[in-house]
Amino acid sequence: MPSAVGLLEQRELVARRRVNELREEADRIQTEPALAERDREEWTIARSQVDEALRPKAKRLVARGRPAERQPGRFTLAQGPAGQGGAS
Repeated sequence: MPSAVGLLEQRELVARRRVNELREEADRIQTEPALAERDREEWTIARSQVDEALRPKAKRLVARGRPAERQPGRFTLAQGPAGQGGAS
């Protein structure tokens, strides 16, 4: 039959391991939002750079009366005079 002290030591060891596991999980949980925020910022910057790169072309198309904007930021070619999409 195990001693009372042995049982207490065993329970203490289990509790200590659980505390360590929870601390590791808490560290991971605290780190993930920062990583996700960094990813979001990088995608925002990339989208902004693409917008800047495409803006001159979009302005030229608008000046020619060519694009039809069905959704903001989503340009498609308007139908040409003969009803053919983008044909000139």
